Amino acid sequence: MTRSVAFAPLTHARCLGRWLVLAAVLATSLSGCGWRLQGSTKLSSVMATTYVETDDRYTDFNRALRDTLRASGARLANSPEEATATVRIIKDESGQRVLTVSGRNTPEEYEVFYSIEYSVQGRTEELISPQKLELTRDYSYDETAVLAKQKEQSILREALARDLAGLVVRRLASL
Repeated sequence: MTRSVAFAPLTHARCLGRWLVLAAVLATSLSGCGWRLQGSTKLSSVMATTYVETDDRYTDFNRALRDTLRASGARLANSPEEATATVRIIKDESGQRVLTVSGRNTPEEYEVFYSIEYSVQGRTEELISPQKLELTRDYSYDETAVLAKQKEQSILREALARDLAGLVVRRLASL
């Protein structure tokens, strides 16, 4: 019994070493094929200093776009004069529509939508002409759980805003 206890730390060290080698091989092969963590899109030098022009700075999409731009390495400018590019948010709306109703004429399913329109202007030329994007998700409605369904709608709207921001930044990365 003493013998197996004496060899336990050596076995543990060997096992740990094998896991480290396996992790290093996996990381090397993933980076070699171009795989990156989601949200780590690298922007071109044109987008290095970006100004976001919008009517409402407090929408879910505007917050998500700013966070995604920062995560991608862009510096957000305080004015268009100090920016290398300006992202104009022309339209930023969200809401919900009734999808289905019951025989008693009460909603059973809703569709949450988030719609944006944006363009990108460089220092001298238009980089992206106005583009429209809309994403939707649906959820079932239960009139006995109104507060929970309102929270679900809010969570879906925030997720749609994050997805739209990711789409816009991936488009910006292609410049």
